[in-house]
Amino acid sequence: MHLEIINKFINIMNNYETVFILTPVLSDVQVEEAVQKIEGLLKEKGCEIVAKENWGLKKLAYPIQLKKNGFYTLIEFKGEGTVVADLETAYKRDERVLRYLTTKLDKHAVEYAVTRRTKLKANKA
Repeated sequence: MHLEIINKFINIMNNYETVFILTPVLSDVQVEEAVQKIEGLLKEKGCEIVAKENWGLKKLAYPIQLKKNGFYTLIEFKGEGTVVADLETAYKRDERVLRYLTTKLDKHAVEYAVTRRTKLKANKA
């Protein structure tokens, strides 16, 4: 009985959001390959991808590795807490990634993300 309860709490799927910036010297195909690599890692670790947004080429707030622009991508996913360490290791090993940030979303942030996505879809229509 107690083991079942412990396993239930250990395997809780948390909501996460990761944003990463890719170097601007990549082609569109290379950018898509890098994003698919990250998505593949998440799926391999048993995560459920909730949403993916390609924000495109944007100006950086300050130069990173002498680059003033970068390709921004946001991925929202559900997964166990251990996946974040694996994800950040993959970011560190990939020379195409300039910066990254992964955050755990609380219930209010999840609600906000859902409303933001619906507003974006409404604006595109």
